[in-house]
Amino acid sequence: MAVVMDFLSNTAPDKVEAAAERLVAPDATFVSLNFENPELKQILPWTGTDKGPRAYSGTFLRVANYWSIEDFTVTDSLASDEDVAIFGKFTYRSVAVGQVVTSPFSIHAKVRDGKMTYFQFMEDTYATAASFRQSGTWTVKTTKDAAPKEVGAR
Repeated sequence: MAVVMDFLSNTAPDKVEAAAERLVAPDATFVSLNFENPELKQILPWTGTDKGPRAYSGTFLRVANYWSIEDFTVTDSLASDEDVAIFGKFTYRSVAVGQVVTSPFSIHAKVRDGKMTYFQFMEDTYATAASFRQSGTWTVKTTKDAAPKEVGAR
């Protein structure tokens, strides 16, 4: 667990590349938000699955360009053998439109021989992507019997 917490404590733009080089295995897998979603990748380009320390640092460097981080709080952590689970919440403010969003997050990491070999970060991507919304709504139909409804109006 100490390796994952060390990395999370060093995700600021001036620290994250050194932390990734020190704490991430060369062939480590990073899963950001989903395995692969081309539409979401248009909004959050770091999403999907990537390999190596640069995948880890690149994600956090990009996040710092999209949002100012107002809060990042770890609320719970668990470890069993090589598996680590971290839970918490964050509050971000989008740089482009100033929209504030608070989201829960969860991380599943694997650590072997003092290096992260796997890291999966999950958040409320509907909320974080919506923090960039300038206009527009969706018409959605959630079940066969439900009436369509408009969502996303600000």
